[in-house]
Amino acid sequence: MAQKARAAAKKVKDKWRAKEWYRVYAPDMFSKMQLGETPADSPDGVMGRVTEATVQDLTGDFSKMHIKIKFKVHSVSGLDAQTMFAGHDLTSDYVRRLTRRKRTKTDAVVDVTTKDGWEIRVKPMAVSEQRIQASQETAVRGIMQDEIKRVASEVTIGEFVRMLIMGDLAKRVSDASKIIVPIKRIEIRRSEVAKAGKMPEPGEAPITAPPAEEELPAPTEGQPMPPVESPVAETMPVTTEEPAPAEEDEKQ
Repeated sequence: MAQKARAAAKKVKDKWRAKEWYRVYAPDMFSKMQLGETPADSPDGVMGRVTEATVQDLTGDFSKMHIKIKFKVHSVSGLDAQTMFAGHDLTSDYVRRLTRRKRTKTDAVVDVTTKDGWEIRVKPMAVSEQRIQASQETAVRGIMQDEIKRVASEVTIGEFVRMLIMGDLAKRVSDASKIIVPIKRIEIRRSEVAKAGKMPEPGEAPITAPPAEEELPAPTEGQPMPPVESPVAETMPVTTEEPAPAEEDEKQ
């Protein structure tokens, strides 16, 4: 009996040693940053695996730490696994902070198709300044659905993801919805890729953190204005090290 147990344990050890570690990389829109490593006994075992990272980890933008992006492995070359955008989600604590008493939260589900054939389910969320009636909720929900469908049909998947992360899509929907009721905030709470279309062309400009705005002191009378240096946006790779403090980013 003991011999069988030892033989079984040996087989398990041998099977684990046969696995190799595959490096997982983000798409071109995130500068192909390494997201981590995953063990598998063959490339087929890596295909379809999903990993997650925050926008703060990907771009170094601390204001986007509440946005989580999912990536799905779609191809493996050697020990390198390439991923594609699979969806995004907002952290639950961030959503709770937006929904306060005496406000109305209006949710919607929109199935859209981008210009390059990506089918995505988008779930926007509108928070009004005050309590609103059911008819107003229906009107806001309809405007959100129409605006998101219109925008998605005009852009590629790379442009659509950029608008999701940077808040441009939420701003357009908010501007269109304000004709009904005063809107406190509109967020794209979640997105899920239902069907992948044409893969983005390589060489697309990566998504990075916006440059920090540095305030210059007012010149005294008779003194020229000091020269302005163009800040450079930096990207932060995904590592196990702690992110640099905010004070260093502001000194760019």
